[in-house]
Amino acid sequence: MTEAQQAILSPETVLAEMKKNGVTHVVWLPDSETNFLYLLMKAEPSLTLVAVSREGLAFSTAAGLAVGGKHPIILIQNTGMMEAGDSLRGWGLGLNVPVVMMVGYRGWTRHGVNTDTAATYTERFLNAFGINYYLVESDADAPRISAAFEEAKKTKRPVAVLVGDEYHGFH
Repeated sequence: MTEAQQAILSPETVLAEMKKNGVTHVVWLPDSETNFLYLLMKAEPSLTLVAVSREGLAFSTAAGLAVGGKHPIILIQNTGMMEAGDSLRGWGLGLNVPVVMMVGYRGWTRHGVNTDTAATYTERFLNAFGINYYLVESDADAPRISAAFEEAKKTKRPVAVLVGDEYHGFH
């Protein structure tokens, strides 16, 4: 892998991590940021895409899939995750659902100068709910996605993967 390839988080890498960890369903609110990832997921026969109309529905949907023996992942942006806090509390934490949330870290910069208050509150939100998280900025960080899956399985709780470049490589 070249240095330039390691500097972005490619949709191919994310898809490979999903497959490696046995994801069966992707629960998400469609958006324009993840178009290239969407095209890859749609073409992958081992994945079922489940679109929701509101972020809060992602947690109840993922809980139902998990209870039914499936292995979902939730793709969500930080603003949507915070808006869906009560659903996360009741469905994800209340039912001990071992689900990974890939969270677009809107507004975050590695230099500490956030460009959006959504970034200011993201980690505080996760900490308030007692949800562990892993920061992923590039393909070099991809093993952290598997670490999140391992932790979710072990703890039977939601775990977040914060996508620090907001899917830069997915455009």
